[in-house]
Amino acid sequence: MDQPIGPNNIPVRVNISEASRLFGVSNKTIRQAIKTGEISYVVTRGRYRLNFDSVLKWSQLSTRRRNLLGTTGIGRYVDKWKITNKKFSPNPTILQNANHDNKNKNNEL
Repeated sequence: MDQPIGPNNIPVRVNISEASRLFGVSNKTIRQAIKTGEISYVVTRGRYRLNFDSVLKWSQLSTRRRNLLGTTGIGRYVDKWKITNKKFSPNPTILQNANHDNKNKNNEL
């Protein structure tokens, strides 16, 4: 089910507190998802090690969790994820540059 995403195809694993900080949810929420089988994990030395890919997929299933990722989780540090225009219209400069590049490519052919 989960694809390995680390170097040398080793799955990336995080503990419960790391996952809760990264995704902006409480430890209790992560533990509930483990209990219901929504997040895959292994137990190492008596501690849960969660599959990062599994936690990421789980976080995207709910709109609330997806929003928490962006506001209180790691997303608050990433400016590129923040959309200032709620209707989201593309930057006209980017569109003009893209159109100009496409015209140049067509002229070369």
